[in-house]
Amino acid sequence: MLTVENTKAWLLRFAEKVEANKAHLSDLDSVIGDGDHGNNMARGIKAMQEALESKEASDPADVLKNASMALLSKIGGASGPLYGSAFLDMSKQAKEDASDVSAIFRAGLSGIQKRGKAEPGEKTMVDVWHPVIKALESGELTTDTITDAVEATKPLKATKGRASYLGERSIGELDPGAVSSSYLFEAWLEGED
Repeated sequence: MLTVENTKAWLLRFAEKVEANKAHLSDLDSVIGDGDHGNNMARGIKAMQEALESKEASDPADVLKNASMALLSKIGGASGPLYGSAFLDMSKQAKEDASDVSAIFRAGLSGIQKRGKAEPGEKTMVDVWHPVIKALESGELTTDTITDAVEATKPLKATKGRASYLGERSIGELDPGAVSSSYLFEAWLEGED
């Protein structure tokens, strides 16, 4: 179940992970993208932190909406609209039922897919969100599940986004959005301990 407190704490842990790994994310993106994923995410996450700490939230939906608006306004490239859409749709679902975390994450995945038009197997963040949500729904989400989902993007050929321009050369590389998504789910799991 999401509460104002655990939702804020989760997103702040996510922010810490992105900040700590921004160089790694940009390095991954420099191989199959334009090299700015880490810096873009860090800029957006900083704005998200400020919004979470300064804006009052009456429920978890407000927390997610505040995060969404900050990310949409500060992250450049594809990541801002994708993460922003995820959190906005998660906010709407949390407004309906803050107790069903799986449904909230599934709403986030739906937001990403509506915005990015991506399906599993196309070497995008969807390739982490999809199996992680399935594991969460069955009560079997572990850090290994998250790691395995990220690693499973390596053999895929990118067919969406800037990485798709590389074609076959994208095979063997990790998708940066999949990696940053893993931080979101790891941060969630850490709060469940």
